[in-house]
Amino acid sequence: MKVIIVTGMSGGGRSRTVDWFEDQGYYCVDNMPPALIKNFIEMGKTSSTTLDNVCFGTDIRSMSFFTDLENIIDDLNADPDIECRVVFIEASTATLVKRYNETRRSHPLGNGKATASVIELERELLKSVRDRADLVIDTTGIKVAELYEELNIRVLGGVNEDNFHVNICSFGFKYGLPIESDMVYDMRFLPNPYYVPSLKKLSGNNKKIQNYVFKSPLAEPFLMTTYRQLLDMIPGYINEGKYHLNIAFGCTGGHHRSVTMANKMAELFEADGYRVSLSHRDMDLMAKGR
Repeated sequence: MKVIIVTGMSGGGRSRTVDWFEDQGYYCVDNMPPALIKNFIEMGKTSSTTLDNVCFGTDIRSMSFFTDLENIIDDLNADPDIECRVVFIEASTATLVKRYNETRRSHPLGNGKATASVIELERELLKSVRDRADLVIDTTGIKVAELYEELNIRVLGGVNEDNFHVNICSFGFKYGLPIESDMVYDMRFLPNPYYVPSLKKLSGNNKKIQNYVFKSPLAEPFLMTTYRQLLDMIPGYINEGKYHLNIAFGCTGGHHRSVTMANKMAELFEADGYRVSLSHRDMDLMAKGR
């Protein structure tokens, strides 16, 4: 019997992960108290309906969560008839606070209010469980479809350079850093088209802006050196079980230089056969007067 235990940070995406396993043909039970998992499995073994693949979703809401879950994991790993894997779902503290604020749901700790200190407390409490996990997935900055894509890769097929995903974005420093980024590059060393009247209202998607930026003798060497550096790093990320790399290019307003460089970098990765997503977070804000 294959048994998957999905746990992790509240608000990290546990229920969505359980949904994905259900789509793969697993018999899924969400919000299962850890103490009942073994009883359920024993019933499954004696049932007239054979359960070959089972997935349990469980979280910190169970008061005896820690002791029960750790004991259950140990017992299942010791059972020769069971193949057990623990999937731990997490996200950055800022992301979890934002999700709770948007949904207005109660956090299981801290009298229901999701603050940074409450989430950090939960993270510390879950550390021993995380250390036992076979698979850790960080959902910071990714959508549900991207979570499912990561599960497809890491559970069903593994990660390699053919399915490694490169996420590239542009942004404006005056609107804040993109917290989900692994790498942030500052494009403010390049000439700014903002101060050229005929170019000011155009974006980095326009060829005139791109030509202006790449007239600088610094632009092309930066692009190619950075690209080669990133290529050299990707095998290391894959070896560490990471299936995507988040790269951000920033300039003052996120309208000209950063957009240009993000576009050029995306073209290089796409030409090399990588799966690439490209977004321009702040490109339209200048037109709105922000």
